[in-house]
Amino acid sequence: MDEQQYKDVRLRRPNRGQMRMETVSPDGLIGDDHPARTLWSVAETLDLSAFYTSIRSVKGKAGRDATDPRLLVALWLYAATRGVGSARQLARFCQESDPYKWLCGGVSLNHHTLSDFRVSHADALDKLFTQVLAKLCEQGLVKVYRISQDGTRVRACAGTKTFRRRERLDILLGQAKSHVAALRKQIDDPAASAGLSSKQKAARERAARERQKRIEAAMAELPELEARQAKRAKTVSKKDREAGKIRKPRVSTTDPDARVMKMPDGGFRPAVNVQLACDTQSRAIVGVDVTNRGVDTDQDEPMRQQVEERTGQKVHEHLVDGGYLRLANVEKAEADEVAMYAPPKPPRNKKLRGTEYEPRPEDSEAIRRWRERMGSEEGQEIYRQRCSTVETVNGDLKTHRGLGQLTVRGLGKARCVALWSALAYNLMHFTEALLA
Repeated sequence: MDEQQYKDVRLRRPNRGQMRMETVSPDGLIGDDHPARTLWSVAETLDLSAFYTSIRSVKGKAGRDATDPRLLVALWLYAATRGVGSARQLARFCQESDPYKWLCGGVSLNHHTLSDFRVSHADALDKLFTQVLAKLCEQGLVKVYRISQDGTRVRACAGTKTFRRRERLDILLGQAKSHVAALRKQIDDPAASAGLSSKQKAARERAARERQKRIEAAMAELPELEARQAKRAKTVSKKDREAGKIRKPRVSTTDPDARVMKMPDGGFRPAVNVQLACDTQSRAIVGVDVTNRGVDTDQDEPMRQQVEERTGQKVHEHLVDGGYLRLANVEKAEADEVAMYAPPKPPRNKKLRGTEYEPRPEDSEAIRRWRERMGSEEGQEIYRQRCSTVETVNGDLKTHRGLGQLTVRGLGKARCVALWSALAYNLMHFTEALLA
């Protein structure tokens, strides 16, 4: 095509300077059967009164209107069903993605509002989780006669290099206090702070104070860790102690609640231990907790108590893996009329001890029954349900519900994130029952 023919071609070209008026209704952004509509319908059936108690904007008083908690609850639940675990990402979706824009309905939101709401209503969120379980129990969908429990390590919002020993923490705390004092002196001096706005002054002072508080919180964690280390040192040989194999405990200055744990891939990184319990029949999550212990020992009884308090039902069978196993816990469960299902540890010398399922002379009656139970075909069949229930639920939350890596710090906030993910999981699997 020559140059003259090219000029004669008629084309539709972009004209970005052309003004136009459009009439758009947010209700037309998504279809009638979109999951966002379904989730909003579920949110309308929930009692969210606990989220409204802290609102100070009331009729007859000055102040800006507060954002409806029902909208914020729906946004975080829908985000969790889509694997969104960041407040900044959610705020961006509220401006760009049609389902989130439909939920907002013209209400503008920023990531500060979303982030604060997610972690500032721990009690209300816990009650909401219990409320959903109560509805499912009333309909006979959830029965906690048999529960399975597992712990999963979730990457904490802290770097490996932020962990310090007591000597270094003392130095950092002194530097932080000196920095706060120097900054206060600079702010109080009009000549030294002439180029700073009031907002910049407040931001710098707040950052310095928060750093000092984090270091002080890290120092407060040391006595417990040192006591645990001293107890562990008693079981270590003198040779290992002299070789320096017992290291002094370290705490993160970014997130004092985080601990270095062994992750599923075999590496060691800062993490928290998220404990989940689910009903083996319905696969509903019935218990959530977060600890900073790298082992699952002694986590079974608190979880049973939590499940029974939430559902008002009695747990009769409890399935856990070998990491929870302590003979004292098996006896305690037996005293509470709970049959524990956990694999016994194989003996070091099978010729003298036999298999792990054979009773020992020193075993109590509860331990004997537990060994026999785990060695029977029926017991093995029941125990297989643990792998096919709670482990798949753990994987679902970490892969699809925004629990892959934490973007918040502290056990309290981490527990809120875990509750949002667990609540979204239950809502997704029991939507029809909750709308009935």
